[in-house]
Amino acid sequence: MSELSPKEIGQRLKAFRLGSKYSTEEIASKIGISRAALYRYEKGDPPKLEALESIAELFGVSLPSLMGVGVEYISSAISFFERMRQNEAESEQLSVMFGLVSYLLTTDEFDEYLEISIKEGLPEELQNDPDTLQHISDVLAVLKERKKGYKQRRPSMVNLASATTLEQFLRSGFVGTFDLPDRVLQERREVARREVENVIKLLEEQPIGVQIGLLVDSVPSTHFQIFRQSERSTLCLSPYKLSHFPNVRLGVGMLTSAPEALELHQQMITELWGPALKGGRAADYLRKMMEDCK
Repeated sequence: MSELSPKEIGQRLKAFRLGSKYSTEEIASKIGISRAALYRYEKGDPPKLEALESIAELFGVSLPSLMGVGVEYISSAISFFERMRQNEAESEQLSVMFGLVSYLLTTDEFDEYLEISIKEGLPEELQNDPDTLQHISDVLAVLKERKKGYKQRRPSMVNLASATTLEQFLRSGFVGTFDLPDRVLQERREVARREVENVIKLLEEQPIGVQIGLLVDSVPSTHFQIFRQSERSTLCLSPYKLSHFPNVRLGVGMLTSAPEALELHQQMITELWGPALKGGRAADYLRKMMEDCK
């Protein structure tokens, strides 16, 4: 087991705090420390074990998850995406396997309709629930910080995308529910088309550091990302969906640096990358798909 890093413990502490229902003042009061001490822990000051035990109990997570021993299990989308943001901020290379392209490569318009789709897909009893709406707002804020950080740092990226998922996206449109008026459905299909056009542009222009492979065969349903940093690599497995019929409310995400998990998922990327369509061939495939979906 690698040596525990106070800095990384602080990052996890911040992520779990953001995803909790407590304010900083409430957390500090409940565990018997000052708010300043809590912020120092988050910035990398070595925390006391008894404080960590109390924090873990308050957040409803295991002490090993908080300390980064073994697998981190994260049941809050806010905490999960914050952990992704933290890892991306220190990564030199990203290997991404999600249904569409990586969220980091989507357009600004994507963010606008992601919020709309999430809210319209809520159960009726949660449509105007303040806590739910605040949760969505917080999730979107962290996602936008991820995209902003990526644009500033530009780590290299290998991204596998599913042609089947892109076709479903085109046919359904960027929606969060089935029962939308025809006028709205047509608008959302146009939004989806513009997003696929953005993928085509990326395939043809091939920006420095961005490699996209289009999978046209059957693909695993697992969504995951590997963060490669100078001293370690981390794998995250996501239960969340950021496209049509999005989900940012329910699920358990996992992060681990276990060598076996990293090796097996890297093998999957390597095996799928070879036959994947790339560049102009992938762009032509998507153009034909867009014609067929008219």
